[in-house]
Amino acid sequence: MRIDSLHPVTSARLMVIDVDATARNAALSLSNPAIGLVIVCHGSGEAAGVLSKSDLVRHLANSGPAEAPVSTLMSRALVSCGPEDDVHSVWQIMVAQRLQNIPVLGAGSKPLGILDIRDAMKALFEQEELQDRLLASYVGGIGYQ
Repeated sequence: MRIDSLHPVTSARLMVIDVDATARNAALSLSNPAIGLVIVCHGSGEAAGVLSKSDLVRHLANSGPAEAPVSTLMSRALVSCGPEDDVHSVWQIMVAQRLQNIPVLGAGSKPLGILDIRDAMKALFEQEELQDRLLASYVGGIGYQ
């Protein structure tokens, strides 16, 4: 199963802010419970980094100013996936690196969506359930349906 098969879910989680936006702007974006990560972009639309709720909370907990630019708070080392990547492989990367969310980037590092680990797990579980039903039908003599 490819990441692009989850496009309706990943695109719904997409939140992009400009590299010159403030921590306050990021907080407004991250205040939505469904959004755990924002992609910080240059004016050209190319991803420059990401900012998570944890990054923002850490900044504010250390008495950081709300008007600080997100470019000083964001993670620049992007761990991302593409629409053609395998969901299971991306899920393994997320688990290994303890990531809750991962950006889905297209050509030219343009943001296409955000994959949440729960959405990846749900898709993988549904795929396994389908395989189990098909196998049970085959073994039971019904054949593949």
